[in-house]
Amino acid sequence: MIRIGVALLALLAATTGSCGAEQMIQPGQWKVTSGTVVNGVVQPPQPKLRCITPEQAEDLAKTFGPVSSTINSACADPEVETSGRTLSWHLQCRGQLDADVAGRFNFDDPQHYKATVTSKARMGGRLISDVKTELEGERVGDWQQ
Repeated sequence: MIRIGVALLALLAATTGSCGAEQMIQPGQWKVTSGTVVNGVVQPPQPKLRCITPEQAEDLAKTFGPVSSTINSACADPEVETSGRTLSWHLQCRGQLDADVAGRFNFDDPQHYKATVTSKARMGGRLISDVKTELEGERVGDWQQ
């Protein structure tokens, strides 16, 4: 059986880089609501709480970027770009299962963000998985050690 897991930390809540002088996101307790469409089927929204530490808030690309774990496929280094208050990334894995995963996070406020994460997986050139997740994160409290 072929297994590929592209674990997106973003789905619980976007490889290098720093936020710079302006803080794009505040550490604290965050409510992240995800709405997902899997192969055309809408899933009910899923709210989850996530704690973002000060260290995680300083490295958005690592915190909200893709993490890959594959069997029988190899993943290229993700393409990561930050522009203004937006973080975008793209990850491609090729092998027995080909996967393309992309994310775009808009940190419109240090206490709020919206994101879209899409993934498509193909086997033998045939599309077997098409997933789109819309995320909305809002800070709901202080970070507690």
